[in-house]
Amino acid sequence: MKFTIALLTPILILICLDIYVFQGVKAAVRSLPESRKNTAYVLYWMITLITVSSMIAYRVFGFKLYPPFLRSYFTAFLAITFLSKVFVLLFLIGEDAARLFRWISRQLGSQSEPSASGMNRSEFLNRLALGMAAIPMVSLVYGMVANAYNYKYRKVKLSFPNLPEAFHGFRIIQLSDIHSGSFTRVAPVREAVERINRMEADLILFTGDLVNNVTNEMDPFKEIFSGLKAKHGVISVTGNHDYGDYVNWNSATEKANNFQAFVQLHADMGWDLLMNSHRTIEREGQQLAIIGIENWGNNLHFPKYGKLTEAKSGAEAIPFKVLLSHDPSHWDAQVRPEHPDIDLMLSGHTHGFQFGIDTKWLKWSPSQFVYKQWAGLYQEGRQYLYVNRGFGFLGYPGRVGILPEITEITLCKA
Repeated sequence: MKFTIALLTPILILICLDIYVFQGVKAAVRSLPESRKNTAYVLYWMITLITVSSMIAYRVFGFKLYPPFLRSYFTAFLAITFLSKVFVLLFLIGEDAARLFRWISRQLGSQSEPSASGMNRSEFLNRLALGMAAIPMVSLVYGMVANAYNYKYRKVKLSFPNLPEAFHGFRIIQLSDIHSGSFTRVAPVREAVERINRMEADLILFTGDLVNNVTNEMDPFKEIFSGLKAKHGVISVTGNHDYGDYVNWNSATEKANNFQAFVQLHADMGWDLLMNSHRTIEREGQQLAIIGIENWGNNLHFPKYGKLTEAKSGAEAIPFKVLLSHDPSHWDAQVRPEHPDIDLMLSGHTHGFQFGIDTKWLKWSPSQFVYKQWAGLYQEGRQYLYVNRGFGFLGYPGRVGILPEITEITLCKA
């Protein structure tokens, strides 16, 4: 029953939206020759038919029916068509409201019957609505073609009074949300890794979501990411997608084997996976602690696998602590109120919604309606949080306004 509702609800919403928008299409092409009108009608409903058929196939046969690149582009196709129709819908609602007001005015005798030019106005507005639909369409297509691998290299300097002198100038590269199952190209990923290596960082930290669903998504990219180099190596943690929780496995054993392979993958790549544990980095007899927990989310019912007290055990005396925790909602929910000795927390998870405005003067994204901290640097008292916008992408295979990110964080002694 739940499966049927989950399948039928979005399809019914889409069809209702299509029926309403179609009224605008008919009005917009009213003056065209009959053959061109019919062509427009057929094209419009063909898109709906393809969309609904694909949604049914996806729900019935599961994600394994589609190769990764096709899943990404199918999701993009859904996003583009849906948002374009929503733009049309907004215009049509405004015109229909005006038409209703004019009708009521005529019934009350306060307005005369519309002239022929009124019909032209309506046709113009419907054509304008269809034209406005090109805005999300062009933006999203551009985001796929130009921005999916358009990595933004960001530099952040942070000063701490309790940072040991030996770590002044210590450079960390943060990566997050690789989502290897979404990649459609190999070359730009390889080039990004090569550029990271040329930066010669002291340490590389990865804050979760290496895959979308299953470990073997990394097979085409294992050799590339095995090549990541830093003076103190690569340390990583898990994200919510790394556990295989979003897959209908045939058995609990199959799911457990997938996660066991995931843990082994990190070892094979030479990455140090922290699962509620910590590592000590030493320089000139001084230390800092890298604490890594499993995914812990406070929003949207994400799982709480992380155990920060356990991960921190034994590191209490180390004067400077960096926490790797995939979900930034962890910061306000547990880290700040219960662990004031965490100096810097590094997260990812939000992707900045892969859509928004991200400039020096203005930051906006739908992410901010779900996450208080969704991209960039945040500070409360002496504690800092940095939320990486993500290296890869999920669902929509591109970025609009929020570019994929590689971050260099330099620690300084205040």
